[in-house]
Amino acid sequence: MKPSRGDAGPPSAAIPPPPDSLSAASSVESTATPPAHPSPVPPRDSSERAIKAPPPRPASPTRVALPPRLPPPPASLAPAKSRTFWEKVRRFFRPPRKLKVTREGKYYLGITLGVGFAAINTGNNLLYLLLGMLLSLMLVSGVMSDLSLRRLTVTRRLPVRAQVGRAHLVEIEVYNHKKRVPSYAIEVEDLRAGQPADKRCFFLKISPSSAQVAAYRRTPARRGRDRHTGFRIATRFPFGLFEKSREVDADGELIIYPAVDAVRLPIEEGGRHDGGSGASGRGGGDETYALRPMREGDDPRDIYWRKSTVRDQLILRERARETRPDIELVLDTVRPSTSSTGHAADLFAQQLEKKIREVASRAVAHIKRGDGVVVSTTVGERIRGDRNLGSDPILRFLALIDAVDEAKAVAMRAQRLAHARKAPIEPPPPPVKSARREPARRPA
Repeated sequence: MKPSRGDAGPPSAAIPPPPDSLSAASSVESTATPPAHPSPVPPRDSSERAIKAPPPRPASPTRVALPPRLPPPPASLAPAKSRTFWEKVRRFFRPPRKLKVTREGKYYLGITLGVGFAAINTGNNLLYLLLGMLLSLMLVSGVMSDLSLRRLTVTRRLPVRAQVGRAHLVEIEVYNHKKRVPSYAIEVEDLRAGQPADKRCFFLKISPSSAQVAAYRRTPARRGRDRHTGFRIATRFPFGLFEKSREVDADGELIIYPAVDAVRLPIEEGGRHDGGSGASGRGGGDETYALRPMREGDDPRDIYWRKSTVRDQLILRERARETRPDIELVLDTVRPSTSSTGHAADLFAQQLEKKIREVASRAVAHIKRGDGVVVSTTVGERIRGDRNLGSDPILRFLALIDAVDEAKAVAMRAQRLAHARKAPIEPPPPPVKSARREPARRPA
């Protein structure tokens, strides 16, 4: 008869089974219901502890322990306000916008002051009414001009190339980020470093959430880097009494190439020349570069008939490219010590600009003819250009050249010489030997 749970004694009074019936007891314990409270008596040996210990329950993947919610920081650790009361007052009297009174505005202010003095002296209500109307127009002008200048983004699009004496266009785009309020009578002035702002673009109306594009034409007068620093956005809307403006930072840079004149080069001697661009390749010369089977679209005048008569297939002759020697143009950029200041310095600067213009003109003319050109300075700087590279590298190099003093030139030469000595000299590649083709043997 199976005893009930109530008849069973306490767990501490249970008699352990003998060693032979250990496996049977373990199977019975696995099927029986575990007790509500574990036994305080420890097992006798390690094997029994390993059998009776319950396996650990794996954590449920759906239940994730959330970190406890942190209490709010005390008032002493809360971040302070970005601006204090006095900073707000200073910003109110010195806003980021600038206000300028126009000529019409000066007349308007004079009339307003006159009406005000007359109203105070006479006590006439009509004059007080007129004074209030004049002051309200000034208030409306300030509010509407401020709304026109808000939330405007200005971008600049510079050309790829610019040259001295040749006009180029610079595009200005203004985007209005306001959702409902348009901007009227917006004037954008492009600011450049070290130069007066003389180019402006005018936008009559910029609709909400839309952009307007305008362009101005500029003809640079000197070579070098043309740095743009930002924009000045101004408006006289609505009555033209005051001009309200603000400046926006927007960096930009444009390289101004030197001027190029038409140069007539001497007539080139015919024939093939050594040197120049190095290894010869396929071209339109008189010598043969390689032989290949004729394909569709080839010029039949290049058929090599001596080989075509032996085989059934037509053989085409590829012509070699004529190589020309590089034309080297040297430019003296070392400023003498006697012409460092005063009138001599201005004279040397004018002569240097004239030489740069001559070198640029000759380099462009040689590249158009198909020659390779190397422009070098007396300091050791050099640049190369040809028909494949174009004239842009040489013109950019000449646009950024500056005069160098004699002491600095000696130091630069010594530095370049030391750098050339430290550079490892790579051995020339071994010549490739063409495999000798043996004639085919006839079968016996």
